[in-house]
Amino acid sequence: MQYDFDTILDRKHTNSEKWAVKDGELPMTTADMDFKTAPEIMAAMKKKIDQGAFGYEYPSLEYFQAVAEWYAKEHHAAAETDWMRFATGVIPAITASVHHFSHEGDNVLLMEPVYNTFYNSIINSGRHVIASQQLYDRDQHTYHVDWYDLEDKLANPLTTLMILCNPHNPTGYVWTKDELTHILSLAKRHGVIVISDEIHGDLVLEGPDYTPTFSLPTEITSNLITLVSTSKTFNLAALHSATGIVPNPILRERFDRAINKYEVAEPNLLAIPGAIAAYQQGGDWLHQLKQYVLGNKHYIADFIKQHQPEMHLVPGTATYLLWIDTSEITADSQKLAEFIRQDSGLIINPGTYYHGNGAGFIRINIAYPRKQIEDAMQRLLKSVKDFKK
Repeated sequence: MQYDFDTILDRKHTNSEKWAVKDGELPMTTADMDFKTAPEIMAAMKKKIDQGAFGYEYPSLEYFQAVAEWYAKEHHAAAETDWMRFATGVIPAITASVHHFSHEGDNVLLMEPVYNTFYNSIINSGRHVIASQQLYDRDQHTYHVDWYDLEDKLANPLTTLMILCNPHNPTGYVWTKDELTHILSLAKRHGVIVISDEIHGDLVLEGPDYTPTFSLPTEITSNLITLVSTSKTFNLAALHSATGIVPNPILRERFDRAINKYEVAEPNLLAIPGAIAAYQQGGDWLHQLKQYVLGNKHYIADFIKQHQPEMHLVPGTATYLLWIDTSEITADSQKLAEFIRQDSGLIINPGTYYHGNGAGFIRINIAYPRKQIEDAMQRLLKSVKDFKK
């Protein structure tokens, strides 16, 4: 079956957070996709609605089996169903874990620049962010781990947790198995629990697949909580469903207590049937989606190379988010993003949202029909020219 990714959706006035904008504006910000999800998923949800009874739900064994079978098939990674716990989203599970596994005043380690909502989970919980800066090579436009600094921050007695983003948002970097092994080994050496957000793991567009952290050797996963979800993969963020995969039974019991204590362990009406349909029937849709988004990425790369050579794409291979170096135009991406919105109505994320050395970067969501991508590039071209004037 050939799926449709070319039809432009009218998402204004639909309670879409991303599309709560002025007429004529084009938001390429919040990480959801402007494509309809797989029809197989919609059919499963409609069937559930047709039952007409909307009481309390629980995650079934079929749900956990669907997760396990998906990771075995798509990523050649084995996870036992009894390792799994349902949660109402990756961020709710992270926030509950920060509360439960650390104390006020503790440090939670991040590798900057990184997904901005992690900071809410940490700071709103009364904990401190401690950051290890990824080293940026301005000639190759690539990032590298500062291993000395990372271990130094892990060794800090007040560092009790680390939040890892695998693959990485916003850079799109797919950590190698060796890198993940080293990170988890360092964390274990220093008694730090690692929470790995793998919400973008299904969205590796090209090159080697990502390594699910739960698939690494058991001697380094005893302090690991892996969080996965269908939300980014299948454009199902509003279903509020995720799975915690915790190989260590003692840590799993503590994680189970955390998500129940903070009431983020019960599914809504559509979370279970939607996720089961995604994992069991959504593979073909996803494979076509990734080819389409990769085509968008190649289009943008060629456009920028031809018309905007002062910009440089950071060569990440995962996610539908592009991280673009704009430092040759301005070191103040916040000012640039504000100008672009006023000038052409194109809305993008300034790199300052992601902390660290993000001030000279912008992030663009490219999960849109090609016509909107073409429109966005014309707006970007006009606005950068006007900004430089």
